[in-house]
Parts: sequence; structure tokens; C-alpha cells
Amino acid sequence: MSSFLLAVQFLTLIPLKIKDAGEKKIAKAAAYFPLVGLLIGLVLLGINYIISILNFPSFTSNVILVVALIALTGGMHLDGLSDTADAFLSNKPKDEMLAIMRDPHIGVMGVLSVISVILLKIGLLAALQAPLKITALLLMCLLSRWSVVAAIFLFPYARREGKAKIFMQGRTPGIFVLALISVLVFSFAIWQIKGLIALLIIAGFVYLFGRFASRKIGGITGDTLGATIELTEVITLLIVCITRGVIYG
Repeated sequence: MSSFLLAVQFLTLIPLKIKDAGEKKIAKAAAYFPLVGLLIGLVLLGINYIISILNFPSFTSNVILVVALIALTGGMHLDGLSDTADAFLSNKPKDEMLAIMRDPHIGVMGVLSVISVILLKIGLLAALQAPLKITALLLMCLLSRWSVVAAIFLFPYARREGKAKIFMQGRTPGIFVLALISVLVFSFAIWQIKGLIALLIIAGFVYLFGRFASRKIGGITGDTLGATIELTEVITLLIVCITRGVIYG
């Protein structure tokens, strides 16, 4: 239970304030990342239900949902996305790209990446009607948080030190298997066979993006993990929208 609460504390702004957690417990928290994603999705569903009762316009509703997601996570994944975009699109050597990621200032590419991702989420959600929108909210939060676990186990860490390093050092097959079982079960429960196909597509993207990061900086960092979450959320929404087009178009 403590590892799950640590996962909630790590991935959200929910003020649990758990202290004195050992490194092993923190590392084990990665096994519960998909469940935390599901929890975030359920919170968004609650917000979506309230919005529907208040009868807000579609555009306003989707903006509220995206802003609520940012608020729940403190925008830290968007920060990772902006840092990653600034670094990877700078055409600098590896050491300079890692330095750019540590720079607290945001560049043009970082700003554009954040704006693009936010607009894509709003636009893709606007293309969906309930209950498919409910499916999309749950699935994107579930798969995106699992994508972090997959990246941690597939690729080396690019820095000597960093917030995510503790997960890299404490990774075990058991953590990966538990996360994989939970994401398989809930992906199927949410969207049946299409959920498993979406999971497979996300796994392919995680591998390709991780390989790209490895060529750029020699591995992954906390920033690239944040970028992975943001990008997989968009890709999951896109998958649901494309499927909607195939079924209803």
C-alpha cells in the first residue's frame, strides 16, 4: 500500500506527504504507475460528469478537462516535454543537450511543443462523443503512465544523478511484470481487444522514442519520461479518434 501511495505522490500533486521511504519502496512504486494513471482517469471522469450536468459547451468542457489534468500532475510532464524539445531540437552535442534540459528557462521549441500538445488534446477530445470519450480519458491516462515503466526497463539512464535514477537502480523483473499485468487487464477491461492493440502501438512508440533519445543523449532522463507521458497521451487519443472514424465514418 505504501508503494502505491508513493506512486500517487510521485505522479500527482495529491498532498500525501509520505516521508522516510526507503529506496526499495520508492523503486517498487513504479509497479503501480498504471494504477495511478487509472486513478487520474477516474478523477477526470468525475470532472467530466460534473461538466455534463452543468451543460457547458463542448470546447469549454474539453479545455477544463485538459487544464484539470495539468493541475493534477502539476504540469511536470509538460515541463519534461518542453525541456526535451528544447534539447533534442537544438542540434547540440550530447553534453550540451543535457545541460539544456537542466536549464530552468524555456526556449521557443519548448513553448511550441507544450502549446501543440495542449491543443491536440483539446481538439482530439472534441472529436469524441460519450461513451468513447470516457474510454479515451481512462485509456490515455493508463497507457501513458505504463509507458514510463516500459521506458525505465528498456533503456539506460543518461545522467549520473537525477530524480528518476532511483527507479532505474531499483528496477526488477517483478516490478515490470506487475505493471504489465495491470495494464493488460485494464486495457482489455476499458476497450477490449482494441485496448490491447492500443497498448501494442504505445509500446512500439516507447521503444522508438527511447531509441531516439539514446542516440541523442545516450539514454533516458526524467525529462524524456515526462515527454513520453505527454506524447503517449496524444497518441492514445489519436488512436481512439481514428478508430471512431473507422467505425462511424
